[in-house]
Amino acid sequence: MGRADEVKGRVKEALGDLTDNDQLKQEGRVDRAKGQVKDVVDKAAERAAGKHQR
Repeated sequence: MGRADEVKGRVKEALGDLTDNDQLKQEGRVDRAKGQVKDVVDKAAERAAGKHQR
């Protein structure tokens, strides 16, 4: 789930860069950060449930 937010954030950042839209770039950074946090939380939940093996 977090991967989708990261991709969406990268797209927003790129569009913001192309259009010189600082707000869109910032939204992209926030989306990427949310995606990264979701990934960490998902991995921790999997480990806690014993589903993730190293």
